Amino acid sequence: MNQWIYLITPFAAWLVAGCLKFAINSLRAGRPAFGLIGYGGLPSNHSAIVSSTAALIALREGLAHPAFGVAVTLAFITMLDANSLRRQIGRHAEALNKLRGDTEKPLRERMGHTRTEIAAGIATGCVVAWCAWKILG
Repeated sequence: MNQWIYLITPFAAWLVAGCLKFAINSLRAGRPAFGLIGYGGLPSNHSAIVSSTAALIALREGLAHPAFGVAVTLAFITMLDANSLRRQIGRHAEALNKLRGDTEKPLRERMGHTRTEIAAGIATGCVVAWCAWKILG
């Protein structure tokens, strides 16, 4: 089972973050929030996935391992993208929807993440990695 830990952990992080996001959105909406599934929201799935991988490498291989450096670089790029580029795309969609009015199906405005959502994704990913490391080695 040890050889599968690097595949299982990011998948588990994605699943946990997605379930948390659905539960949080459902509580906020007061009903099951199936329409709010997708990009954006707390916690960030993308941040949870890349953070779980980086944390798992740190736990199993150590901070000095080259794979940890690669994982941190990938995580940093992913989180910058989620916070800047994808948030700007959401803002553009909002402006375009106002210009278009009700003539067409609106573009998805909920894109990208705030720093809090990214931090929650990092925390989720690290907790999942620690649990996987403890359970699967």
